Amino acid sequence: MMRIADTALHALLDDDAGGGDLTTHALGIGAQPGRLSFAARQPMTVCCTEEAVRLFELAGARATLFAASGAQVGAGVPLLEADGAAASLHRAWKAAQVLVEWASGVSTAAAIVAAANGVPVACTRKNVPGTKALSIKAVRAGGATMHRLGLSETLLVFAEHRLFLDEAPAATVARLKRAEPEKKIVIEVANIDEARCWMEAGADVLQLEKFSPEQVAACRRASADFSRVLLAAAGGIHAGNAADYAAAGADLLVTSAPYTAPPRDVQVTFGSAS
Repeated sequence: MMRIADTALHALLDDDAGGGDLTTHALGIGAQPGRLSFAARQPMTVCCTEEAVRLFELAGARATLFAASGAQVGAGVPLLEADGAAASLHRAWKAAQVLVEWASGVSTAAAIVAAANGVPVACTRKNVPGTKALSIKAVRAGGATMHRLGLSETLLVFAEHRLFLDEAPAATVARLKRAEPEKKIVIEVANIDEARCWMEAGADVLQLEKFSPEQVAACRRASADFSRVLLAAAGGIHAGNAADYAAAGADLLVTSAPYTAPPRDVQVTFGSAS
């Protein structure tokens, strides 16, 4: 499982306490020894506990990991513990807790893969701005994959691209294959007629934008003569309808739903070590 770089974790700490912890300083308790623990308050697919442990370490505490990213745990299961000076524990506490809660919310929702009955689930690049690396880790911890990480590594032709073209679809596909011979040609389509057109043009993947399961099934039937074409259902896909799209014949489910999932709840328990 990927790890988030220390530079990003330092930024999280500085964002929360760039000017120091005023309350702990004013109370004069920073040097006192203490300990804390994280535990799941509800079932969750855990994510970013490794980063939480590292946050405590960067703040000067010692920490032990109990549940790694990708683990599916029930309520009450310990996730990590940390001990050290109160100043160190308080500095990392909220940054670490919020990170685990948010990332575990995404990874738990990414378990839409269970509803997809074996059809791969891929999450889009519509993550919360500034959270791409964390979102990728959370998506993968939940058993899904990434649809595309950005504009630089895949060919996905939207209608908005085609507005600027003056050539037949087959010519577009042929030109792209000459330009990028290692890449799959993915075309987003809005209806079955467009799907048939780009099947005939030689597209490798059709992204079926906001198709109903019935429309996906019709597109699957229309693709009988183009067996190499993959159908990616996109737009409005979630755990409640994933099985319907899988049964309709989609080869891939593309979703942004995990990014708006509510965070999971982590219980933090503090104690004095004196």
